[in-house]
Amino acid sequence: MSLTRRTLLATTLATPALAQSRPPITLVVPYAAGGGTDIVGREFAPHLSEALGQTVVVDNRGGAAGHVGSMSVARARPDGTTLLFAVSTNIVVNPHLQRGDRFDLAAALGAVAQVSLYQYVLALDPRLPPTNLMELAAYGRARPAGDLTYSSAGVGSNNHLAGLLFSEAAGFQMEHVSYRGTGPALLDVVAGRVSMNFSSPPPAVPLIREGKLRALAVTGATRLSALPDVPTLAEAGMPGIVITGWHGVFAPVQTPAAEMERFEQAAKIAAQRSDFIQKLERDGLEAAPVRSRAEFGAMVRDENAFWANKVRELNIRLE
Repeated sequence: MSLTRRTLLATTLATPALAQSRPPITLVVPYAAGGGTDIVGREFAPHLSEALGQTVVVDNRGGAAGHVGSMSVARARPDGTTLLFAVSTNIVVNPHLQRGDRFDLAAALGAVAQVSLYQYVLALDPRLPPTNLMELAAYGRARPAGDLTYSSAGVGSNNHLAGLLFSEAAGFQMEHVSYRGTGPALLDVVAGRVSMNFSSPPPAVPLIREGKLRALAVTGATRLSALPDVPTLAEAGMPGIVITGWHGVFAPVQTPAAEMERFEQAAKIAAQRSDFIQKLERDGLEAAPVRSRAEFGAMVRDENAFWANKVRELNIRLE
């Protein structure tokens, strides 16, 4: 099967006749294969399929830091056959950078359920001299502006924002290199073409354990259980910066209420499965708090309003 498209078969929560009568659901991951959102989305999809009793197809649609895939779902027919597996910045940050499309993505997508919470890990090319955060800050200040580089899944992605905030706090300028997803962005750090990446944990943790990347810090308030020896930014000498994110499921906003209710209940069942939570913990993520669809939607709206102001304040622009 293709790396960018995989069919995940429903099991027995619905009767065979009912499962066969329902069309397959396309779960859009708005990034290239191999990144954190893709990994978690593919781990989540079979549990959603089982809870729905319906075939789920994962479809990678990368581009513009997740905006291409997210917009494709917002503009899809609201017939219950298309869902979006999004990372927070797809909904609450990146739309504010799309100056020309005049499209309110947050209003065009209906929140279904939150799936995870997570933070980022600062992953450095291990061929570079710094072995801790303060050494990296000193090393960066001693180099010409832009000599050190950091990759991201695109302008406005969380790993781009983490790099901006770190560069400002550390007192040196880095050059940003944008990719279609965290997977290829991280692999170029492994290859030595980019200095570092603030990566979501799933793709980075195995590479760190293999010695292909050097982890200097994590961006949350507490350490990752998957990387217990890696300090937080505050512990490593840079307090005041905490960057976290989440994954969630969305549908076109005019999807019928009965379908939204069905998706919400199935997504909650899938997200609370013990084997899925174990995979999240293995990948360095956390289970999402149990929230109603309305509560999740309110949280998304609040974050969207916050970042509308923050994007202007930081003067973040598409490159």
